[in-house]
Amino acid sequence: MIVKALKDLSLEERKKIVERNKVNYEEIFDSVNKILKDVKERGDEALKHYTKIFDNVDLDNFEVTEEEIEEAYNKVDYKVIEALEVAKENIFYFHKKQMENVKELRVKKEGILGQIIRPINKVGCYVPGGRAFYPSTVLMTTIPAKVAGCKEIYIVSPPNKEGKGNEATLIAGDLVGVTKMFKVGGVQAIGALAYGTESIPKVDIIVGPGNIYVTLAKKLVYGDVNIDFLAGPSEVLIIADESANSEFIAVDFLAQAEHDPNASCVALLTSKEKAEEVKDKIFELLNKAERKEIIEKALKNSAILYDEDIDKLIEFSNEYAPEHLEIFLKNPEEILDKIESAGSIFLGELTPVPLGDYISGTNHVLPTSGFAKMCSGLNVETFLKKITYQKFDIEGLKKIGDKAIVLAEAEGLKMHAEAIRKRLRQ
Repeated sequence: MIVKALKDLSLEERKKIVERNKVNYEEIFDSVNKILKDVKERGDEALKHYTKIFDNVDLDNFEVTEEEIEEAYNKVDYKVIEALEVAKENIFYFHKKQMENVKELRVKKEGILGQIIRPINKVGCYVPGGRAFYPSTVLMTTIPAKVAGCKEIYIVSPPNKEGKGNEATLIAGDLVGVTKMFKVGGVQAIGALAYGTESIPKVDIIVGPGNIYVTLAKKLVYGDVNIDFLAGPSEVLIIADESANSEFIAVDFLAQAEHDPNASCVALLTSKEKAEEVKDKIFELLNKAERKEIIEKALKNSAILYDEDIDKLIEFSNEYAPEHLEIFLKNPEEILDKIESAGSIFLGELTPVPLGDYISGTNHVLPTSGFAKMCSGLNVETFLKKITYQKFDIEGLKKIGDKAIVLAEAEGLKMHAEAIRKRLRQ
């Protein structure tokens, strides 16, 4: 882990921190492509084959049954169900508020111009399973689609060793009211959603996070189906001044690092003394961490940097474009208008990332690896299409038709010009 003054970073060091773990797909490209092609050609037979290989489970039916859902309710602690209910309510509330700001449009200039908004019909939500299961991701991926008005919402998620879906994941899907859930994961699940099989329908968009194999699969099927974005290992960047609690900074650092050995964590502090204090706290807490081995690997991708000029820290943050940005300043809102790129922002030291991960209502499916410079996290507009329309009468056509003819002929498209010219003549 680098601990250094921001101004003392070499160009190479700065580049390494900002670029973090750039994903290299070359080594797995052929195997992922092969699985996708096999699923496209053989459908459910291929799903059975790869589920046996990767999950060590024999499945004849991938669809989750009502009996399995009932069994899940009997097994899961009521406190977990209660927490999922609260999270569901908050996520619905926030995304309904997002929907209120999505407006249709109708204006008049030479003619009538407008925009109508329609939901994407079929949505596939990938919910990871592996190191852990993520019922929270069920809520985060399905609720915006539900609010947007999508007609069919499907969940795919890996089966457990008994060939069943994770109980909390099934309950989350049932609480939202998704169309169907399927016990299939990995590249084969992405292929099933992209191309359709005998049991799993082809969808129009695939959303949700996954490992490097799932991410590459999404990249390769883009074009046959839409996707949200390519999400890599989790990351956090913390901007903090002398007033911030060093233990809070350290624990948030480690909370992100425990996700994945390739996770990236950066703290931007206003003094060397604060940087050393935070570093000491990180290693103090690390010795008590259950996922110490994972965290230690993630810390190799991480950095603590300092500069007394807060604007320099903000500049670095915008260059980094973090998935999660925590701002622990005396008045964090004061710099909000200077933030240009971030997946989600957490203002004040009483607002840690896990609140957004689980319960506050904002979405936790966010762009990583600098993608926050160019795209937003998952939201209701991910599931909406904006369709423009126009209508002209003869007066409007006369006002701009001649100019359209000039442009069409300049591009060498004579029939384009003629389509307008004939109407003007009549």
